Amino acid sequence: MATYEDIYGKRVKDFDSDPTLTSSYEGQVWYDKSTGVLKSVVSFDSFTSSTPYTTGRRSFGSAGSQTANLIFGGAAGSASSATEEYNGSGWANGGTFGSAGYGVKGMGTQTAALSAGLFPPGGFNSATYKYDGSSWTSAGALPANRATMGTAGTQTAGLAFGGSGGPAFVNTVNSTYEYDGSSWTAGNNLNTARTYLAGIGIQTAAVGCGGYTGNPGASTTSAATEEYDGTNWTSSGNMTVAVQRNSSSGTQTAGLSFGGSPTPTAGTNCQKYDGSTWANSPATLGNTNFTGGGSPSGTQTSALNTEGGSSPYGATVEEFSSSINTITAAAWASGTAINTGRELLAGSGTTSAGLAFGGQTSNPTKVNNSEEWNGSAWAEGNNLGTARSALGGCGTQTAALAFGGDVFPTSPRNTVDTEKYDGTSWTEVNNMTTERRALAGFGVQDSAVAAGGYTTTIVATTEEFDGTNWTNGTNMPSAQTVAVGAGSLTAGVVAGGLPGATFNYDGTNWTTGGSLTTSRYYLGASGPQTASLFFAGVTPAPSNTGATEGYDGTSFSSRPSMATARNGIGSVTAAPATSTFAIAGSPNSTAVEEFTGETETATASTLTTS
Repeated sequence: MATYEDIYGKRVKDFDSDPTLTSSYEGQVWYDKSTGVLKSVVSFDSFTSSTPYTTGRRSFGSAGSQTANLIFGGAAGSASSATEEYNGSGWANGGTFGSAGYGVKGMGTQTAALSAGLFPPGGFNSATYKYDGSSWTSAGALPANRATMGTAGTQTAGLAFGGSGGPAFVNTVNSTYEYDGSSWTAGNNLNTARTYLAGIGIQTAAVGCGGYTGNPGASTTSAATEEYDGTNWTSSGNMTVAVQRNSSSGTQTAGLSFGGSPTPTAGTNCQKYDGSTWANSPATLGNTNFTGGGSPSGTQTSALNTEGGSSPYGATVEEFSSSINTITAAAWASGTAINTGRELLAGSGTTSAGLAFGGQTSNPTKVNNSEEWNGSAWAEGNNLGTARSALGGCGTQTAALAFGGDVFPTSPRNTVDTEKYDGTSWTEVNNMTTERRALAGFGVQDSAVAAGGYTTTIVATTEEFDGTNWTNGTNMPSAQTVAVGAGSLTAGVVAGGLPGATFNYDGTNWTTGGSLTTSRYYLGASGPQTASLFFAGVTPAPSNTGATEGYDGTSFSSRPSMATARNGIGSVTAAPATSTFAIAGSPNSTAVEEFTGETETATASTLTTS
């Protein structure tokens, strides 16, 4: 009998325990001596929840890949012209779509997208639009009014086929239109007229699958698949489940279809296409989805689903992967409560060695409590010398800095007091130049920045601390208070606050950065300038928010929201954006939430016999 070595030319290695797993182990077999079993690394299909997009809707267009996606148009009670961009972690607003409407489909990439078909107020429309990554412009008219078409291809070589011709959605058509980057021309027709079908691939190697051929009921839902070679359509193998309003990703020889109706059969279904036949993937969507979006420039192993559906319109997002890795989505989770509930406190350190100090239990009751976090519990440390709230803070658990703040009812209300923490006790050091409260702080103990705040008015004052003295730096471009800082002295950022702006600091000059999607003040932050996280706060309404956004040094995008909306929280400024705390806050609380970014972990599978 042939051995494994005879067949594969490799011996079965043995290990005392599982090796550090990487993609190089896929398909390899080893013997784990600690458990006495054969193991291997195999890929598997899965859908994983990601950050919801901002405005739930249906029948919108989509373009791009799993990590650079675009959705536009659609409807949620009324027609929408909203555009949202996904960076693999969260969503940000893009340029306004060319015309509010739904029944629109897309193709291409996030920075070079093309739309086809539209049902704006007033009826079916022939308008199409191009997106360059920031704004939409006219791409010319289709030869006829259309909506809910199948699409494939790129911005310069697009394909749109089938759909509804109006005046009603049940009026299905079989027309095909090709785009050359400037105008649309008619191609040969589909074999079967249908609408609400999905498209996969490029202009010269496309797939049209699913849809319905008459009234949108289960009896007219299609499982038919047709392939386009740039000239003609030919029939291919039927889908495993007849489906309409489905989403898609991939190529003509490695395609993916997911979601659709009728529900529940098709709503969570995922099917793979190999160029001739369809097979069900073992992965299913966590949320029933139809008339949502896919990833037209994605692959069969890496795709994105954006929820559509009916009222109430959801906004769930799920990432599809076929990988050796188990993906755990980014999320906030409850942490261990601190001992003294308070608000308007400061923090420093990381999620394994954190520090929370100052704040107020009520107005005007200020506290000087200092609590240390060791990764499992909070313990009282030595107190600040000056009880205060709305103070600046930065550094690590064993080298923290506290500065400025509100000492009311003491007069004057604001303080210039600066204190250093060495991991055991706080020590008074040289004072700031300008008394102020509600200021932003960032950096480390011997290289810190205090920016903005409130004296008797909102100020733009910047001071830098070198471990001994404060010196005046360049003022911010405009006055700012109740904002928050993150990063270092030479690469810092201040965001939120009142009146509300984002400024980047390079150690000498300030420049204007992107705007928070959700305007707020008394918020928290952590991480470096080009990969920071901003969370919680008070919106101008006013109301508390748990909204969370990531910042890349230029623009903000959404992240999963906190469980409890609040403001005036403490945040561990030295922590990375992928692992941080929101500590206490208003309404007066002891609650702690911990944020963990998305992770991927390779897992070994035990081989068994059957």
